[in-house]
Formats: sequence, structure tokens, C-alpha cells
Amino acid sequence: MTPKDPYNDCLKAIYNLRRYGIILGLDTISNILQGLGNPQDNFHAIHVAGTNGKGSIASAIATILHMAGYNVGLYTSPHLVRFNERICINNRPASDENVVAAYEAVKSVHHGKREPTFFEFSTAMAFYDFGKNNVDWAVIETGMGGRLDATNIIKPALSIITNISLEHKIYLGNTIAEITREKGGIIKKGVPVVTGVKQKNAFSVLKAIAESQSAPIYQFGNAFRIRRKSNGTFNYFGIDNVWRNIHTGLIGRHQVNNAALILAACEVLNKNNLNLTLKTLKNGLEQNRWPGRLEIVSSSPLILLDGAHNFIAARNLARYLDENLSDRNITLVIGILDDKPYKAMLKNLLPLCKKVILTRPKIDRAIAPENLHPTAKEFISDIHIIPDVHKAISHAIENASPEDVICIAGSLYVVGEAKEMFEKKPVP
Repeated sequence: MTPKDPYNDCLKAIYNLRRYGIILGLDTISNILQGLGNPQDNFHAIHVAGTNGKGSIASAIATILHMAGYNVGLYTSPHLVRFNERICINNRPASDENVVAAYEAVKSVHHGKREPTFFEFSTAMAFYDFGKNNVDWAVIETGMGGRLDATNIIKPALSIITNISLEHKIYLGNTIAEITREKGGIIKKGVPVVTGVKQKNAFSVLKAIAESQSAPIYQFGNAFRIRRKSNGTFNYFGIDNVWRNIHTGLIGRHQVNNAALILAACEVLNKNNLNLTLKTLKNGLEQNRWPGRLEIVSSSPLILLDGAHNFIAARNLARYLDENLSDRNITLVIGILDDKPYKAMLKNLLPLCKKVILTRPKIDRAIAPENLHPTAKEFISDIHIIPDVHKAISHAIENASPEDVICIAGSLYVVGEAKEMFEKKPVP
């Protein structure tokens, strides 16, 4: 008889829910949470939506709150290696035992007319775990959109909308305005909003929603701004404060913009009687780490992991490579999902590279590397197709000199498989 393995058994059951796909709406999550006693009503929450930067911003705010002495939950997606990464308390992923306990609790309650999706079930597990562990604050990242996202059941103290670009059009709409309306759906009555949205048409949509909800809205570049300095730090000119010589531990120019949103969010929280000191803010920004985003896992050759999972993220990665590594031979190992603008992503990245290895993560939404090839050959001649991510990375390492750069990108699922590989067999 096969011995029982509660943790892996529950993961199999959770992953099996992916067969229901993506179903937006709040009825099912509402039924589940009601059956659990509405644990989301027992902690303060910060809700983070947007196209890019959600995870980096959410993790930094959670780090700052924890450094200030609070018991802090963090819910993000997707995970890179283990499911437990989605549900963190005080920067530590949930234990296997807590994952099982949350699974059993959610499984035991009535779901309503249909089975929950993977994301709905996972969200309910996170809220249950946060409630069980008596978190003071939870920083919650949306999964897709906002208005009908399962996380939008919360009543936050602060909403953050990072930026907007065209994504998930089949679910969220075909225009920037339509997508903004969906993401702006996290704005609640009287709850302040911090945003990095810059497009006039998008911001006008957010502003109208905020006004209809009597919600104060603070826009990057208007209510607060930054000035970069040549030594890698920046000055922050905020809502009520001016803070100088700030440094973020996450690399890339775009992370400074993310840091501005983080600091503005903390200013708003301080207006609501929190005491997040400048020392805590600085330490939190410097010590925050967010795996798989310009993450260096080896120096010889330099191996860089970056999700770069959509157009904006690919453009940010391309800017980093161009500004910092243009004098070195770069091999790009890339796999992309089928709902992403792969042609635009490849157009940004490939001109900076000497070689590309087209691969495919295990998720069923990945584009076959053969389908990436016609676009790739427009920009680069040295192309290899190796569908298995681990084999693709091994090939890149075997054929790299110590001075070369290997960049693994295109999808967080590709990066997840890479991290799993390096955890089992670290690069010398």
C-alpha cells in the first residue's frame, strides 16, 4: 500500500482545478469565505493591481510592514518553484502543514453552484491561513484584472494600481480604457489609491472611478515624483515628505519607479496612523528581494533570470541589457506563453543578443519554440531550438565562456523551471 502523502495529495487536487480554466466573478469566492467565517475581514489589507511591478511592490510593502513590527501576510502569483511561495507570512512561505490545513478547510465548505477555479481555491486558502495566523496586515496581489478577480472580495485600507498595458484581452477588453476599467474595479468607497498609470486616457478612467467612490487618488509624476542621481540612489518628492538618497535592492531602472509607488503607499498608510519611519522605509527597500526579476544566480558566466513575461517587462529587460551588458556576448534562453505579444518581445530582446535558444515551459499555454523561430530569424542568425527548459539551459552553460552572459527570460514559468534546476544543482 502506498503511504499517504497529504501535502502532495492536496497539491494534485488543487492543480487539477486548472481544468476549469479562468472564470472571473466573486460569487464562488464569496461563498467559500462565508463558509470559513470571512477571515478576510479580520486583517487590514493592501490591494495591488496593474500590468507590471505588482509582485515587487507587494513584497517590498510587506517587508517594510514586517520591519515596522507587524505580523504580515503576502499573497502573490504565480509561484516559481513551490506552491507555498504564494502564501507568505513575515516573508516566509507557508509550511507544508499549513498548506494542507488550508486546503482541508477550503475543501470542507460549500462552494456554491460550481467548483472553484485553481485561483479561487488558492485565494481562499491564503485568506484562511492569514486569518488563522492572526496577521495584522495582508498585502494582496490580484491575479487578473481587478473588478471580478477573486481577491477583490477584500475591503482594503489602500489600493495600488501600478500601470496599464494591453494584456489578457480576451478577459479584460481590447483597449487600454477597457482594461483600466477592469483594474480600476479594485477602487473602494473612500479608500485611497496610489497609481503609476501615466496614459491620459487610462488615468482619466481611474480618476472618474475614484471620484465616483470618493476615493483620494495619488498619481506618480503628479502627486509624487523622483529624481535619479548618478550614484544609483534617488530623491523622492512625495505627497507630504521629501526623502533623499534612497536606494532599492532590486536592480533595473524600472525598480526605482516601483520604489516611488511603494514610498507613496507608505506615506498614505502613515496618514492612517501607522508609524513607518524613514529608516524602516530605507531598510525595507534595500533588503527586499523578489526572485526571478533581474536575479543573478551565477557570476561566471553571468546568469540572469528575469520573467520578462510581457511587452513592458521585456522592454525593461532590454533596457537593462543595453545599459549594463552591451559589451558582452549574451545568450538568450527564452520561452513565451501564447497570450503574450511574442513578436514585440523578441524584437526588443534579440538585437542585443549573440545567440538565442528557443524553449518551452511545461505549462500547456506555452508557444511551441518552432512557432517563435520565424520571428527570431528576422533579428538573429544563431538560433537553437531546445524544447526542454533544463536542457536548453544546460546547452547554454556548456557553450558559454566565463565572460559571457546567459539571460533566461520570457515567462515566469521558464524562470521557475530554471530556479528549480539551479536549486537541485547550483552553478559552480
